[in-house]
Amino acid sequence: MLGYKSNNHVVYSNKYHVVWCPKYRRKVLVAKVAKRLLELIYKAASRYRAEVIALEVLPDQVHLLVEVDPQFGIHRLIKRIKGLTSHDLRKEFASLRTRLPSLWTNSYFCSTVGGAPLEVIQQYVQNQKKV
Repeated sequence: MLGYKSNNHVVYSNKYHVVWCPKYRRKVLVAKVAKRLLELIYKAASRYRAEVIALEVLPDQVHLLVEVDPQFGIHRLIKRIKGLTSHDLRKEFASLRTRLPSLWTNSYFCSTVGGAPLEVIQQYVQNQKKV
């Protein structure tokens, strides 16, 4: 069962490519904010027993390749990650409070990874900064 995970009731392999942006697509995810955001996303994913496979933070968007328990769900995971990161970043960086009414847009892109080999998607996410 290589590549599969399980909990008490489910054996799964659910990988998602998720993208979300700051409000108004503002380029605020730079320098210390981007570094802190990376730390917070890894911490939140670990807290909810999700595995971050690849993660890239660009000035105006976040690309995340993640595996999550289907009983917890991708929507709940992203909602929690966005909520926790917004709260902590806005508390730590005053510039995010003055320029934006909230850090993240309400929407996000989510796609299951299954059609393309996982390595291709992982490479795509990791190469976003080079585009």
